Amino acid sequence: RAIADDPRRLISVFNWLETAIVIEAKKGEAGARELDLLLHRAQIEIVAMNPDQSEIARTAWRVYGKGNHPAGLNIGDCCAYALAKYSGEPLLFKGADFSQTDIQSVL
Repeated sequence: RAIADDPRRLISVFNWLETAIVIEAKKGEAGARELDLLLHRAQIEIVAMNPDQSEIARTAWRVYGKGNHPAGLNIGDCCAYALAKYSGEPLLFKGADFSQTDIQSVL
């Protein structure tokens, strides 16, 4: 519901690639096609990472990364964090990791 209610739906190219690889490894090419169809139907925009986002992600790791903070963000988390910060959009996430950061939640 949160995805449907948000007029702007973004995913970092890094997070898209990570998701696509995991899905295709588990579900094969049919799974990959389903992911592509989901992104198309939900009108989710894949956003390239630029140098500014890379610096935000680097800072996110320094402040909230595994071994540095209880949030324990990994590289994928840092890329999602960076896109949310850069775009000014809230982040849709599950679990408690991002709730221990300064990122705004969709929910």
